[in-house]
Amino acid sequence: MPEQSQSVPETRTAAAAALPAGGISRRALLGTAGATGLVLGAAGAGVGYAAAPAQATPLSSVGSDRAMFHGKHQPGITEGLQARGHLVAFDLAAGAGRTEAAALLRRWSTTAGRLMAGEPMTQDDTDVARDAGPSALTITFGFGNSFFSRTGLEKQRPSALDPLPDFSSDHLDKSRSNGDLWVQIGADDALVAFHALRAIQKDAGSAAKVRWQMNGFNRTPGATAHPMTARNLMGQLDGTRNPKPTESDFDQRIFVPSSGEPGWMANGSYAVVRRIRMLLDDWEKLSLTAQENVIGRKKSNGAPLSGGTETTAMDLEKARADGEYVVPINAHARITRPDQNGGAAILRRPFSYHDGIDADGTPDAGLLFVCWQADPLRGFVPLQRKLDRGDALSQYIRHEASGLFAVPGGAAAGEYVGQRLLEG
Repeated sequence: MPEQSQSVPETRTAAAAALPAGGISRRALLGTAGATGLVLGAAGAGVGYAAAPAQATPLSSVGSDRAMFHGKHQPGITEGLQARGHLVAFDLAAGAGRTEAAALLRRWSTTAGRLMAGEPMTQDDTDVARDAGPSALTITFGFGNSFFSRTGLEKQRPSALDPLPDFSSDHLDKSRSNGDLWVQIGADDALVAFHALRAIQKDAGSAAKVRWQMNGFNRTPGATAHPMTARNLMGQLDGTRNPKPTESDFDQRIFVPSSGEPGWMANGSYAVVRRIRMLLDDWEKLSLTAQENVIGRKKSNGAPLSGGTETTAMDLEKARADGEYVVPINAHARITRPDQNGGAAILRRPFSYHDGIDADGTPDAGLLFVCWQADPLRGFVPLQRKLDRGDALSQYIRHEASGLFAVPGGAAAGEYVGQRLLEG
């Protein structure tokens, strides 16, 4: 769980607003007022969706926030953390190949574009998200290593998609790892996210079947007095050193250049997905001081143990009177610093998860770790290898599932995601 790259801090706040009764379409709630969030008419709403009254209460900012489907990059990479998420992998059905995959990505892209705009599906909409706006919905698509042999596109498989090496902390369940296709869904409303999940599953039809699905959550935007770095289920501020889009080398670290190889991955990125169980019972037995020494930061405000605030540079050479380093030599934050790893950096955008209680009373909870980089061999892999060699946090976590996916650049208007690969 490299700490240098979890979450882009929350930037949205939620204003309390009552929604009108009587069944209003998602499109009507969105209206045509753009950033104002005002609800205007409902002309053109999908069949079965009620028209909005002449005067309607505006959506709160949580409901009206909208991400764009078409663009240079796919959505769901640089946006802030979302309150609800679903990660789902599909395998192509027996006999399905390149033609069926292209038709599926075309369907998925059409559905994603509509739902992210706050519109219903073109047909057979379930009405689950009927009363909601877009709620910052993002839907992201990627290809696993096995996709290319299934579709006869082996020559287009990127070398960066080679299987990840084994790590000492791995206890991987192969049935919940990898997959031909991967979809990430995020939203600031649970029903909007679930609605998108069902739509994507229904669109798969006979072309693909679900291999595995994982459900996660984060704090709702606006739940804190001011935007701040998110906390994980260990109670730690997590993601203090996440790369920021304003940094001059951000695109170089996170996205494949437009001149990169293979050409169809231009402006895309690689997603490493890990289901990391947190051994919370063991962690919570530690004293506050012991927890802070494991991480290398104050639990209260995320400041390094060497002093300052959350954003203060960590002083790795500062020592106590007894000669020991103030930030322990095996502290998670020390090990994962980019300047201690040849500049290796990843953009973390995870979800927490809780999947119930095991028979022995142990919580099945932790992190759905998702990180983005231009090349996993220069991002995730060297960081995880370093953590393998002595991270104090490793005895309190367990990696239980894993996947690596090539996520192509965004689709231009009129295109579908992956079109340059599948029709190139």
